[in-house]
Amino acid sequence: MTTAHGYAATSSTAALAPFSFERRAPGPLDVALDVLHCGVCHSDLHTARNEWHNTVYPTMPGHEIVGRVTAVGDLVSKFKVGDLVGVGCMVDSCQHCQPCADGLEQYCDNGFTGTYNGPEQGTGANTYGGYSDHMVVRESFVLKISHDEGALAAVAPLLCAGITTYSPLRQWNVGPGSKVGIVGLGGLGHMGVKIAAAMGAHVVLFTTSAGKREDALRLGAKEVVVSRNPDEMAAHAGSLDFILDTVAAPHDLDAFLALLKLDGTMTLVGAPDRPHPSPNVFSLIMKRRRLAGSLIGGIRQTQEMLDFCARHGIVSDIEAIRMDEINTAYERMLKSDVKYRFVVDMATLKAA
Repeated sequence: MTTAHGYAATSSTAALAPFSFERRAPGPLDVALDVLHCGVCHSDLHTARNEWHNTVYPTMPGHEIVGRVTAVGDLVSKFKVGDLVGVGCMVDSCQHCQPCADGLEQYCDNGFTGTYNGPEQGTGANTYGGYSDHMVVRESFVLKISHDEGALAAVAPLLCAGITTYSPLRQWNVGPGSKVGIVGLGGLGHMGVKIAAAMGAHVVLFTTSAGKREDALRLGAKEVVVSRNPDEMAAHAGSLDFILDTVAAPHDLDAFLALLKLDGTMTLVGAPDRPHPSPNVFSLIMKRRRLAGSLIGGIRQTQEMLDFCARHGIVSDIEAIRMDEINTAYERMLKSDVKYRFVVDMATLKAA
């Protein structure tokens, strides 16, 4: 066992604060790593404040992790000491159900093990995430980082925001000739724009804020629509092959379903704390449209995403923060006061 240090919440109303705990010693199939950077995801806030009503306290968030390998187990073959690696939203799964066999560990029939807020396979113990100085993770859930070392902080959000948007874009065959709508320009949405554009799609960004037009075009969108403007929305009726809705707040889905072509698909990846209003069935049946959901991606596809992003020079737009700024960052995140992802420089943890 080793003593780890990080920041955790002890209740739904408690601020994140310094917290020490024990990590397991690396086993034969484990990789130990020092955490260098950890992205701040809206899921971290939902969990810390128990907004999904499933938090086990104390809870230590963080699942957008980039680190350097410090030790490997005797049976580890893919990594060596000194390698730059990533850890995303999962650190284990049952490994024997059909989804796991198909490389879809995020849909494990027995429930995957989250990087934080467990439960750990076999023991049921709570897991602690990347707001900490080091981690020990099963080799098969560790990912290779091939981006330049100077970009590591901006790579961290790819481990959640990147794969959350990449996976549905791949699943529904987005590519050259596709006209794709991205709803929302936040941590997820800005990655969706970058990745869909790199895949060769014609990207239309939908936002409630006219002030985001210039930024959306910079990120790769070809058109920007202010969704509160009925004329701008009507101009795109029946024109889109695919819509990726990244907004994590309840909103009217019918307005966007009407923009899909025959057999078009709208996929939800934002996870609000309250349900969306139910869509009108006629929004779906009149054009054989589909409303779908998607949850991150499997380990194999997450590695594919990292390699794709490295080839295309894609990273997240970030604001680096100190560990002791995390509570302020949560409040700013609630106000959408970040472009577009906070990332904790974990070198600041010791001082915090």
